[in-house]
Amino acid sequence: MPDSEFEAQKRASVRKLSHDAGLRDTTMKWIIGAARHKYTHNFSWLGRPIIQFPQDIVALQEVIWAVRPQLVIETGIARGGSLVFFASMLELLGEDGVVVGIDIDIREHNRVEIERHPLFKRIVMIQGSSVEEAVVQQVYGLAAGKNPIMAVLDSNHTHDHVLHELQIYSQLVTRGSYLVVLDTVVEDMPEDTFPDRPWGRGNNPRTALRKFLETNDRFIADLAIGNKLLITVAPDGYLKCVKD
Repeated sequence: MPDSEFEAQKRASVRKLSHDAGLRDTTMKWIIGAARHKYTHNFSWLGRPIIQFPQDIVALQEVIWAVRPQLVIETGIARGGSLVFFASMLELLGEDGVVVGIDIDIREHNRVEIERHPLFKRIVMIQGSSVEEAVVQQVYGLAAGKNPIMAVLDSNHTHDHVLHELQIYSQLVTRGSYLVVLDTVVEDMPEDTFPDRPWGRGNNPRTALRKFLETNDRFIADLAIGNKLLITVAPDGYLKCVKD
């Protein structure tokens, strides 16, 4: 079977998945159940905990391979697995790509492990709030002359913070690339899922994303990604830049 025919069959399958309400409902129940066991904590990438669904890791790999970014911006570092993942993809691309990670609190033990990783040569870490002016200026400086640029938002998940990040970092994302908003699934989770966090239903990345798209026509949600994944922390969160 030629690749073109295989891809056509795949697109047809994804369309069918998008209309399978029963399967989507089952998937959401599974996500809610898995969250109670901190399922995303079970995985690592090249030795560092990545704290993501494997499905989203695969989707991000597909996006990066297609876009071939020179710069990936990630807000939220945690234990560094995502930074190492992005660095590994940039290493495979073989160019001079760099990933910039921003976190308000880079724990020393995490910093040590990230800095000793073989792929640290492609990583820049900035400590501070992702919306702080001094941090933003550093990122914009690193972005100068880079093209394509991709951004992944995964820090404070409150509506106001994510909306502010969207307004700041969307300006750096280049046409044809992606702005990925993680944990939009919070809007679909039960009210008591995050009792120790300031976010929840009505106040989360998805509500911020919706507000952002009301006034920004440079981006559209690439719904095909979520439709084929089903299991994802980022429903509607893969935004493709369609305008300069």
